[in-house]
Amino acid sequence: QVQLVESGGGLVPPGGSLRLSCAGSRITFSRYAIAWYRQAPGKQRELVASITSGGTTLYSDPVKGRFTISRDNANNTASLQMNSLKSEDTAVYYCNALFLRQNYWGQGTQVTVSS
Repeated sequence: QVQLVESGGGLVPPGGSLRLSCAGSRITFSRYAIAWYRQAPGKQRELVASITSGGTTLYSDPVKGRFTISRDNANNTASLQMNSLKSEDTAVYYCNALFLRQNYWGQGTQVTVSS
């Protein structure tokens, strides 16, 4: 079945950077809009950034100017470059792939921003 696997999470001090990756298998990656969501403890899952199959990007206001989403269809991967990290960016980050009614999620990767 379709799998999305996130990697790259970890512990980073405020102001630091991390790069998250999402690897898809058994999926025609190029057809899908790819998004990164996050969920902090006690909060709802929220959209962080998305990129359409055509490469159009969208960012939530809290991360605009600090995060960059990209995709590599040839390798079935997507990335989220996160710079100038803040404590409020601490959350589990999830990769999502959406095409028509086909909606897939990864298992998530923990990002903790703390000194």
